[in-house]
Amino acid sequence: MLSPTATIEETELDLITQAQQGDRQAFGELVRHHREGVVTVVYRLCGDANMAEDAAQEAFIRAWQHLPGYQPRSPFRNWLYRIATNVALDVLRGEKQTVDVDALPLAASGPSPEAAVENMERAEYVRQTVLALPPASRAVLVLREYEELSYQEIADTLDIPIGTVMSRLSYARKLMLEALASHVEV
Repeated sequence: MLSPTATIEETELDLITQAQQGDRQAFGELVRHHREGVVTVVYRLCGDANMAEDAAQEAFIRAWQHLPGYQPRSPFRNWLYRIATNVALDVLRGEKQTVDVDALPLAASGPSPEAAVENMERAEYVRQTVLALPPASRAVLVLREYEELSYQEIADTLDIPIGTVMSRLSYARKLMLEALASHVEV
């Protein structure tokens, strides 16, 4: 059992070490801790809840297979997000993008039903605009804007230079502004 005074990083490193030695229960704890973040990243990249669940499961399978080679030079979360992003991009290359309408959240009650519908339509348009970005730009935008990773963390996660992160993010933001500007009433 781990010490109650151990920091989260120490606890995670202990779990990683145990998992690298074949302890499936330790890896299960790592999965439980990071599952929601991995599913969220994949969902924001592919836009389909079922596909996100499948891709996240595949990402954890790959993580288990490659865990013996993991070196804690960067956070475990970044390493997992890199695997998850690669799985999501592989899935997107092989399948057409779809939207699971049943999984779309309903807008919270607003001042009027019309405002609620407008907000929901606006959120859906933004989501569709993100999904329409080129996969490499989308990955950088999702990791920065939704997961709030630093430029360095994104560079480590995607294994690209920090300058590439900045240029892809700039390009993604430019495309988003152009697409959203044409949708906003002046």
